[in-house]
Amino acid sequence: MVIKRLVSNLLEKLTLKKRIVLIFSVGTLIPFICTVLISYNAMTTILSSKLDAGIRSHLKNVQQSIESTIDNLNHVSQQLAIPGSVGTKLASYYYSDEPYNRANLYHEIKTELNEITFTNPGIGLTMYYFEKENRYLFNTFGVKNGISINHLPLLVDHYKIATNGPHISHELHSNDYVFSVLRKVDLPDRDDAYVYIESNLEQTQMILQRNQPDDQYHYLILDNKGRIAYSELAQLFPKHARFAAENPTGNSGLLKDYYWFKETSKQGWSIISLIPSAKYNEEKNEWIVHMIYLAVLFGVLSLSIAWLLWMMVYKPLQKFDKEINGMIQNEFQSQTVKMRIPEFDYLLKQFHKMKTQISFLFREVEQKEKRRADLEVEKLLYQINPHFLMNTLDTANWLAVMNDQKEISSLVSSLNKLLHYNLGKAGQTSSIMEEIEIIKQYLAIQTFRYDLDFEVRMSLKDQKKMNTPVPRFILQPLVENAIYHGLGDEGYIHIEVKDLYNHIQIGVHDNGAGISDNLIHQLLNYNQVEQQRAGMGIGLNYVKRMLENFYEGKANLEIESVEGQGTSIYMTIPVLEVEARD
Repeated sequence: MVIKRLVSNLLEKLTLKKRIVLIFSVGTLIPFICTVLISYNAMTTILSSKLDAGIRSHLKNVQQSIESTIDNLNHVSQQLAIPGSVGTKLASYYYSDEPYNRANLYHEIKTELNEITFTNPGIGLTMYYFEKENRYLFNTFGVKNGISINHLPLLVDHYKIATNGPHISHELHSNDYVFSVLRKVDLPDRDDAYVYIESNLEQTQMILQRNQPDDQYHYLILDNKGRIAYSELAQLFPKHARFAAENPTGNSGLLKDYYWFKETSKQGWSIISLIPSAKYNEEKNEWIVHMIYLAVLFGVLSLSIAWLLWMMVYKPLQKFDKEINGMIQNEFQSQTVKMRIPEFDYLLKQFHKMKTQISFLFREVEQKEKRRADLEVEKLLYQINPHFLMNTLDTANWLAVMNDQKEISSLVSSLNKLLHYNLGKAGQTSSIMEEIEIIKQYLAIQTFRYDLDFEVRMSLKDQKKMNTPVPRFILQPLVENAIYHGLGDEGYIHIEVKDLYNHIQIGVHDNGAGISDNLIHQLLNYNQVEQQRAGMGIGLNYVKRMLENFYEGKANLEIESVEGQGTSIYMTIPVLEVEARD
């Protein structure tokens, strides 16, 4: 359950784009990865078997070549030792005192040695060696000065014969490696006489492949006790040291970044082939590199296809988002765009039908609301018969004049003008200047009624804009609020008209009691029914609705107030052309 919940939470955070990429990538890469792993195991097995078989075959050939060379050296040494033919003549030569007889024996020994060397191409330097005198006889090639056969790399030491591993030849002017055999001659009363035979120089080079310095194989030759008698990697595997493999009795392994393979001869010595691990894994690494390239190609292809699928979904979604935002911003007109995907084209077509129906309903509601607002205004205007009321006020005015009641006459005259203006034809516009003039009449009545002595200031900076058309009765409710909400005898009302390029700002300021931020929010955002329930008047709501209807949402109403210091109300309206009024 926990895992299921975690997966569910993770999926909820993934966008559609990420889900498409993830699903397509997983669906493509998992089969490919499984195929690569299976192929890798198969290829590793095949390549390892192939390499091991090739290396062992090559190593077996080298081992057999060395065995054959040593066997040939041993066979020749038998002829040169007693009781071999040449060895018997050597004993006669060594113990003869007659010069003539010694000369004949010397010639015969030389001749037979040459014949043996000629008939055995694998034979190199051949000679008799006397250890006590450090002297040699009957050598077939020139010999280096100061030779010593006591410190040669011994491979096998049998009875009366020692087989030496690769070492520098004692032949004059040669620094090549050779195999050699040292065999006792068994001269009577002389146990320090030996036959010394080296292998052919070229044959030894060919066996060890020392004429190929860049070859991938390196050789170690171990004696019959497991010590290193010959090493082509002396720094890692020094001579006379034991071959320190993890499994010295095994035939292969990995040691010091080298794969090693061993073959043991029937004579007891062993030959080891060393291959650098990088070289051994070269084919596998090359195959892995190809697989990596292929994986990158599959990955790019997978992501590209996922991106194409996302674009097929993203463009229609983007179009739907654009259409929805257009509806939010009351933009119902848009061109039909073909998606070239039947399902999305059908959905977009249905969406356009829905949008058309909503647009029709919006227009119908707007018309109904506008008619309703006009009816409410007409209802207010015709609640009293304006002609009867104004004629009655005219009569009262004449009575006041006739009785020399100037204050009453002035009051009735101001009231008559105010009523005549406010009870004008429904929907009829006025101008800013006319609104200002009628406010003066209204203030005169209020001063008389409440016996107030407050200051009225007017700031009308641009007289040309004073004729701008405005709805009737939009200033009086604002001034009335200023008077009824804490304005005292020491107060003032400041009416200010500013030109803001293509807009006009009308401000009504007072230094009354002020109102709270919470009440400002209610005045600007609650509808008329809610304001009446809260005990607020309809004047400010009327101004707000008139501005919305008359300017179709292009006007703005703001209130700024500090409790105890006063209130400022700003109307920002667009400049309209002056039209003829009834």
